Amino acid sequence: QVQLVESGGGSVQAGGSLRLSCAASDVAVGRYCMGWFRQAPGKEREGVATIHSDGSTSYRDPVKGRFTISRDNAKNTLYLQMNSLKPEDTAMYYCAVDVDGFGSYCRPPYIMSFRGRGTQVTVSS
Repeated sequence: QVQLVESGGGSVQAGGSLRLSCAASDVAVGRYCMGWFRQAPGKEREGVATIHSDGSTSYRDPVKGRFTISRDNAKNTLYLQMNSLKPEDTAMYYCAVDVDGFGSYCRPPYIMSFRGRGTQVTVSS
C-alpha cells in the first residue's frame, strides 16, 4: 500500500523559510513523477511544483524563484524548500506520486495517483 507522509509544516513570519518532507513507502520516489500541491480554505487546489523521474522540475509562477522541489532516492523522500514565504503561501500542503502517469511531462499534482494527508503552513505578516 503506497503511503506518503508529509512533515515540516508550521508557522513562520513573512520572509521566513520552511522545508517540507514527504516520506514514501511502497513506492520509489525516483521512479515516478512526484509533486506538491496546496489548498487554502475556500480556495481551489493549486499545483506548486513537480519533479519528473528524469529529474526535470516545474513550478507554478507564484512560487518560482522561491521554492525548490527535490528528492533523495536513498531516503525515498521528496522535499519542498520554501524561502521568502509570503502570507499568500498559507495553505495545507500535500505531496503526491503519479504511478499512472507517463510521458515527458508530469500531470498536475492534485490529480496524481496517491497523495498524503498534508501538512499545514501558516505565514504571518
